[in-house]
Amino acid sequence: MASYAVGIDMLAIPRLRAVLERHNARFLRRVYTPEEVAICRGRVSELAARFAAKEAVMKALGTGARGVGWREIEVLPDRRGKPLVYLYGRAKERAERIGLRAIDVSLTHERDFAVAVVAGVREGEPDDPQESRARLVRRLKERGLL
Repeated sequence: MASYAVGIDMLAIPRLRAVLERHNARFLRRVYTPEEVAICRGRVSELAARFAAKEAVMKALGTGARGVGWREIEVLPDRRGKPLVYLYGRAKERAERIGLRAIDVSLTHERDFAVAVVAGVREGEPDDPQESRARLVRRLKERGLL
């Protein structure tokens, strides 16, 4: 049985521009692969779209930014310009563990915002929402939040 893994993210382009003005080379090395930096050629809107895509992939993987490294997710165009997602290291391991296959990404940007949507097919049994809710309630109780 198959289910879907979906992620979406939006980033304010001026916010990324400000980060680049303060920490350009360091930030680029920490977040992007050399190939991504080369393909974007300094275009902040392109970098922002890829940043949003990395966040969207993290959401589809169910890890958030803590579970995988930024450079373990790479977004590069195919020969026609369609963006493709490549996973490495912990991101690839997580995708394999949850049976995530065939990740597609769509990127868009305009003057102030970049948006990315990710959809992937998960092979195997989907998570039982009732079990997920029960685990969450247990954790909340253990932490004294309920």
